[in-house]
Amino acid sequence: MTATLPKLLTAEEFAKLPNPADGSKQELVKGRIVLMPPPQARHGELQLEIGARLREFVKPNRLGWVVTESGVIIDTDPDTVRGPDVSFYSITRVPQRELGYFAIPPDLAVEVLSPDDRRPRVLAKIREYITAGVKVVWLIDPETNVVTVYSGNMRGVEHHETDTLDGGTVLPGFTCPVADLFQ
Repeated sequence: MTATLPKLLTAEEFAKLPNPADGSKQELVKGRIVLMPPPQARHGELQLEIGARLREFVKPNRLGWVVTESGVIIDTDPDTVRGPDVSFYSITRVPQRELGYFAIPPDLAVEVLSPDDRRPRVLAKIREYITAGVKVVWLIDPETNVVTVYSGNMRGVEHHETDTLDGGTVLPGFTCPVADLFQ
Protein backbone atom coordinates (compact mmCIF):
# COMPACT_ATOMS: atom_id res chain seq x y z
CA MET A 1 0.00 0.00 0.00
CA THR A 2 1.35 3.38 -1.00
CA ALA A 3 0.87 6.42 1.18
CA THR A 4 -0.50 9.41 -0.68
CA LEU A 5 0.46 12.92 0.24
CA PRO A 6 -2.34 15.40 0.79
CA LYS A 7 -3.15 17.54 -2.22
CA LEU A 8 -1.37 20.89 -2.33
CA LEU A 9 -3.78 23.80 -2.04
CA THR A 10 -3.88 26.81 -4.31
CA ALA A 11 -4.28 30.33 -2.95
CA GLU A 12 -7.85 30.32 -4.28
CA GLU A 13 -8.71 27.10 -2.43
CA PHE A 14 -7.00 28.38 0.71
CA ALA A 15 -9.07 31.59 0.60
CA LYS A 16 -12.29 29.56 0.67
CA LEU A 17 -11.41 27.65 3.85
CA PRO A 18 -13.26 28.62 7.03
CA ASN A 19 -11.36 30.43 9.77
CA PRO A 20 -10.06 28.04 12.42
CA ALA A 21 -12.52 27.69 15.30
CA ASP A 22 -9.72 28.11 17.85
CA GLY A 23 -8.73 31.55 16.52
CA SER A 24 -5.34 30.44 15.28
CA LYS A 25 -3.75 32.12 12.28
CA GLN A 26 -3.05 30.21 9.09
CA GLU A 27 -0.65 30.77 6.23
CA LEU A 28 -0.20 28.71 3.08
CA VAL A 29 3.42 27.70 2.51
CA LYS A 30 4.21 25.90 -0.72
CA GLY A 31 0.65 24.61 -0.91
CA ARG A 32 0.46 23.39 2.69
CA ILE A 33 -1.37 25.00 5.62
CA VAL A 34 0.78 26.18 8.50
CA LEU A 35 -1.06 26.88 11.75
CA MET A 36 0.13 29.46 14.25
CA PRO A 37 -1.34 30.27 17.63
CA PRO A 38 -3.14 33.60 18.00
CA PRO A 39 -0.74 36.43 18.81
CA GLN A 40 -0.21 37.19 22.48
CA ALA A 41 -1.15 40.55 24.00
CA ARG A 42 2.23 42.32 23.59
CA HIS A 43 2.45 41.17 19.98
CA GLY A 44 -0.98 42.61 19.20
CA GLU A 45 -0.18 45.84 21.00
CA LEU A 46 3.00 46.35 18.95
CA GLN A 47 1.21 45.41 15.75
CA LEU A 48 -1.44 48.04 16.42
CA GLU A 49 1.12 50.69 17.44
CA ILE A 50 3.15 50.24 14.26
CA GLY A 51 0.08 50.03 12.05
CA ALA A 52 -1.41 53.17 13.61
CA ARG A 53 1.78 55.19 13.20
CA LEU A 54 2.11 54.13 9.57
CA ARG A 55 -1.56 54.86 8.85
CA GLU A 56 -1.29 58.30 10.50
CA PHE A 57 1.39 59.11 7.93
CA VAL A 58 0.01 57.26 4.90
CA LYS A 59 -3.70 58.13 4.95
CA PRO A 60 -3.62 61.96 5.04
CA ASN A 61 -0.91 61.94 2.37
CA ARG A 62 -2.91 59.47 0.23
CA LEU A 63 0.13 57.25 -0.20
CA GLY A 64 -1.62 53.88 -0.21
CA TRP A 65 -2.90 51.25 2.19
CA VAL A 66 -1.77 50.04 5.61
CA VAL A 67 -3.19 46.64 6.56
CA THR A 68 -2.70 44.05 9.28
CA GLU A 69 -2.44 40.30 8.83
CA SER A 70 -3.81 40.55 5.28
CA GLY A 71 -2.90 37.73 2.94
CA VAL A 72 -0.50 38.26 0.08
CA ILE A 73 0.42 35.69 -2.54
CA ILE A 74 4.20 35.71 -2.55
CA ASP A 75 4.82 32.58 -4.62
CA THR A 76 2.95 30.31 -6.99
CA ASP A 77 3.12 26.70 -8.12
CA PRO A 78 2.92 25.71 -5.33
CA ASP A 79 1.24 28.74 -3.84
CA THR A 80 2.42 30.58 -0.73
CA VAL A 81 0.14 33.06 1.04
CA ARG A 82 1.68 34.97 3.92
CA GLY A 83 0.05 37.45 6.27
CA PRO A 84 2.62 39.96 7.55
CA ASP A 85 1.70 41.51 10.88
CA VAL A 86 1.55 44.95 9.18
CA SER A 87 2.00 45.86 5.51
CA PHE A 88 2.13 49.03 3.46
CA TYR A 89 1.10 49.04 -0.21
CA SER A 90 1.91 52.11 -2.27
CA ILE A 91 -1.04 53.56 -4.17
CA THR A 92 1.16 53.62 -7.28
CA ARG A 93 1.38 49.81 -7.14
CA VAL A 94 -2.10 49.11 -5.71
CA PRO A 95 -4.34 51.97 -6.90
CA GLN A 96 -7.50 50.65 -5.21
CA ARG A 97 -8.45 48.48 -2.26
CA GLU A 98 -8.20 44.73 -2.80
CA LEU A 99 -11.09 42.41 -1.98
CA GLY A 100 -9.17 39.12 -1.87
CA TYR A 101 -5.54 38.39 -1.20
CA PHE A 102 -3.06 40.90 -2.51
CA ALA A 103 -1.56 39.61 -5.74
CA ILE A 104 1.59 41.70 -5.44
CA PRO A 105 3.90 41.99 -2.46
CA PRO A 106 3.77 45.01 -0.18
CA ASP A 107 6.35 47.76 -0.35
CA LEU A 108 6.92 47.34 3.40
CA ALA A 109 6.23 44.25 5.53
CA VAL A 110 6.47 44.24 9.32
CA GLU A 111 6.89 41.12 11.43
CA VAL A 112 6.67 41.20 15.23
CA LEU A 113 8.58 38.40 16.93
CA SER A 114 6.48 36.20 19.19
CA PRO A 115 7.97 34.41 22.20
CA ASP A 116 7.77 31.06 20.38
CA ASP A 117 9.27 32.30 17.09
CA ARG A 118 12.55 30.76 16.04
CA ARG A 119 14.91 33.23 14.41
CA PRO A 120 15.90 30.90 11.50
CA ARG A 121 12.23 30.41 10.59
CA VAL A 122 11.53 34.15 10.78
CA LEU A 123 14.63 34.96 8.70
CA ALA A 124 13.49 32.42 6.09
CA LYS A 125 10.12 34.19 5.95
CA ILE A 126 11.86 37.57 5.56
CA ARG A 127 13.96 36.11 2.72
CA GLU A 128 10.71 34.94 1.07
CA TYR A 129 9.33 38.47 1.30
CA ILE A 130 12.47 40.04 -0.17
CA THR A 131 12.66 37.43 -2.95
CA ALA A 132 8.98 38.09 -3.79
CA GLY A 133 9.69 41.82 -4.21
CA VAL A 134 9.03 43.38 -0.80
CA LYS A 135 11.35 46.38 -0.71
CA VAL A 136 11.79 46.65 3.06
CA VAL A 137 11.00 44.39 6.02
CA TRP A 138 10.98 45.56 9.63
CA LEU A 139 11.50 42.87 12.25
CA ILE A 140 10.28 44.06 15.64
CA ASP A 141 11.77 42.32 18.69
CA PRO A 142 9.76 43.11 21.84
CA GLU A 143 12.28 41.36 24.10
CA THR A 144 15.20 43.60 23.11
CA ASN A 145 13.22 46.65 21.90
CA VAL A 146 15.13 46.54 18.63
CA VAL A 147 13.82 47.04 15.09
CA THR A 148 15.95 45.33 12.44
CA VAL A 149 15.47 46.65 8.91
CA TYR A 150 16.05 44.25 6.01
CA SER A 151 16.19 45.04 2.31
CA GLY A 152 17.48 43.33 -0.83
CA ASN A 153 20.86 42.32 0.57
CA MET A 154 19.38 40.65 3.69
CA ARG A 155 21.89 42.48 5.86
CA GLY A 156 19.78 43.62 8.75
CA VAL A 157 20.42 47.08 10.18
CA GLU A 158 19.48 47.28 13.85
CA HIS A 159 17.73 50.33 15.28
CA HIS A 160 17.81 50.61 19.06
CA GLU A 161 15.65 52.65 21.43
CA THR A 162 17.88 55.72 21.06
CA ASP A 163 17.53 55.60 17.25
CA THR A 164 14.87 56.92 14.89
CA LEU A 165 13.24 54.58 12.40
CA ASP A 166 12.53 56.09 8.99
CA GLY A 167 10.58 55.07 5.92
CA GLY A 168 13.59 55.24 3.58
CA THR A 169 12.70 55.21 -0.10
CA VAL A 170 9.45 53.33 0.60
CA LEU A 171 7.90 56.03 2.80
CA PRO A 172 10.03 59.18 2.43
CA GLY A 173 9.39 61.57 5.29
CA PHE A 174 8.11 58.97 7.75
CA THR A 175 10.04 58.92 11.03
CA CYS A 176 9.39 57.41 14.42
CA PRO A 177 11.59 57.21 17.50
CA VAL A 178 12.16 53.50 18.12
CA ALA A 179 11.55 53.97 21.84
CA ASP A 180 8.03 55.26 21.11
CA LEU A 181 7.05 51.91 19.58
CA PHE A 182 7.79 50.05 22.80
CA GLN A 183 6.19 52.40 25.38
